Amino acid sequence: MRKADFDRLREFIYRQTGILFEPQKQYYVERRVEQHMASRGYSSFNEYFSALRFGRGELWQELLNSLTVNETYFFREYDQLKCFAEEVLPLWVGNGAGRAGIKIWSAGCSTGEEAYTLAIIMEEMAQGYPWEIHATDINTEVLARAQEGVYNDYAVRQVPDVYFTRYFTRVNGGYAVSPLLKRRVKFYQVNLMDDARMRQMKGFHAIFCRNVLIYFDDASRRRVALHFYQALEPNGYIFLGHSESMSRITTVFKPVRFKNAIIYQKAG
Repeated sequence: MRKADFDRLREFIYRQTGILFEPQKQYYVERRVEQHMASRGYSSFNEYFSALRFGRGELWQELLNSLTVNETYFFREYDQLKCFAEEVLPLWVGNGAGRAGIKIWSAGCSTGEEAYTLAIIMEEMAQGYPWEIHATDINTEVLARAQEGVYNDYAVRQVPDVYFTRYFTRVNGGYAVSPLLKRRVKFYQVNLMDDARMRQMKGFHAIFCRNVLIYFDDASRRRVALHFYQALEPNGYIFLGHSESMSRITTVFKPVRFKNAIIYQKAG
């Protein structure tokens, strides 16, 4: 792939998704494009790119899936989860705010480990309170794997023994999450840069978007952050990855220091 071709493609991907592939990622993108072109019978990049731009649909989704596979695992960034379970949840439970229902969004959920981890926490810590978890991603392949709910040793290696016994079953080739958890998580596709779709996401008490916005540039991060602001209930919280800071993106959230983590809150 010529540099000019890479530049055209990365600009197109950026406009559609907010994901910006830096120049040093050319080889990564090139390999996946070459494999995709071969599987679809394209010998000309110009022909392939035209089909992506004007046909999109299945061809575009296939490329997007190949470029956005991310590694994750259960109980990742444990301190944040501990903060959510032991400090944030009790605020809602203690003041009765959770009686009307607690709604959580795992944005950029990948293969579902984070969403199911949150479901375990809610099942254990929010008994007697109605709750729901929404889990979204732009990649349809990882969403299908999340809905299947079967994981390998690496993915479950940090699950505490008591939860592993309670919520997982050994199956051929891995470990399946319990039907109870699968019923409590709603998986579906959302492009964080789709303004119309994002405006439909409302009423959340907490949003987990960890290690997702690192693939966006500043303008795209601000755009997504404002959608998150609108999606949250007053005083709702957003959890980012340890290396991320909402303060560098926008001032509409205020940092709140808890014992176990710093998270960001929507002003009431």
